[in-house]
Amino acid sequence: MSWFRKIVPIVALFWFAGCSSETAPDAKITYFDIRGFFTSESTRLGKKNPIIHKTVTDNGTSEVREVNISNWENELALFIESDINKPSWKNSYKVENKGTAVIYTALYPDVRTKQLTITMSAAGKVKHIQISNKTTNVLYTSEEHLNYYPDSLYRIDKFQDVKILGSHRYTIEGKW
Repeated sequence: MSWFRKIVPIVALFWFAGCSSETAPDAKITYFDIRGFFTSESTRLGKKNPIIHKTVTDNGTSEVREVNISNWENELALFIESDINKPSWKNSYKVENKGTAVIYTALYPDVRTKQLTITMSAAGKVKHIQISNKTTNVLYTSEEHLNYYPDSLYRIDKFQDVKILGSHRYTIEGKW
């Protein structure tokens, strides 16, 4: 049985690695440009090089460290991967303007990013980004709740339930 536990994650990795979810380079930006925003933030934070008070909680066990992030694009990858400007997702979101917030809500169950909320300041700068992602298939269910406050905090709450291996919950929070 132990060989089976080692093989299933590897097979799953290759299975899902073949699925591309990137926005085509020449694709028209229909919604808020999450990929562009977080790529720009990654570059900006890499130059600023802040010390991060990082807390990682894995199934209830927490570890806290003061760290410098060497690769912000990798650190913010789940945010970047939540880009809703994929050509196949055009017209897949309802867009609501509520005060200083724009809320994108998925119209179809098969899209990964279920909701994206962008809250802006009066000056037009991003104050808060909140993202809810969910993927369900025959092998696993994955839910992600992502929050980002520029120059202050990012938080990733993730729950995974893999059919054979069971469930796993973790949180990553970085403050600066």
